[in-house]
Amino acid sequence: MLTRTQTRIVIVDDHPVVHDGVAAQLQRHSDMVVVGHAGTGAEAVTVCAAERPDVVLLDLRLPDCLAADVVPQLHRVSPASRILLFTAFPEHAAVAPTLAAGACGILVKHAGSTAIRDAIRSVVRTGTFQTGEVVSSTAPVTAREYDVLRLVAAGHTNPEIGAELNLSINTVKTYLRTVMHKLAARNRAQLIANARGQGLL
Repeated sequence: MLTRTQTRIVIVDDHPVVHDGVAAQLQRHSDMVVVGHAGTGAEAVTVCAAERPDVVLLDLRLPDCLAADVVPQLHRVSPASRILLFTAFPEHAAVAPTLAAGACGILVKHAGSTAIRDAIRSVVRTGTFQTGEVVSSTAPVTAREYDVLRLVAAGHTNPEIGAELNLSINTVKTYLRTVMHKLAARNRAQLIANARGQGLL
């Protein structure tokens, strides 16, 4: 039975074993209840619009989108929800853009039950969560380069990317050239393929 003092949580992850495992861990804490789960970004928007959870545990990479793209949508349908990035890849280039989009912290998936509980309580109490784990960035591209990369993957033109990121077209071209060089790509199609091969998309 849901009590008025319980923190309502939605888990967004496309791996059932992750959702089931986390839900089982959270059931041990009387002040928390899982009210929904989703396996895609689109499902997450639908579930959060219906449930208006206090906290959303959001996987970094979903089948239909990346976390950075779905965070603003979740905030539109459930403004009070606090979004906690939940990932096995804290060094991923997508982390910084997701935090910039409005996620309030990052929690690594290998965290134990106590760490997950404490992170959720911190988010509810303070609106943010700072991991005690030192995360070193080993991503092949910078956060801004990643912004350009994900918009290229979404089919945007250079002028559209510039408008979205508030950059000049020449700056967009510079970022694009740098990313293509880093990922050994000769054109956009190869860039997207190589980025996917490296787990960036």
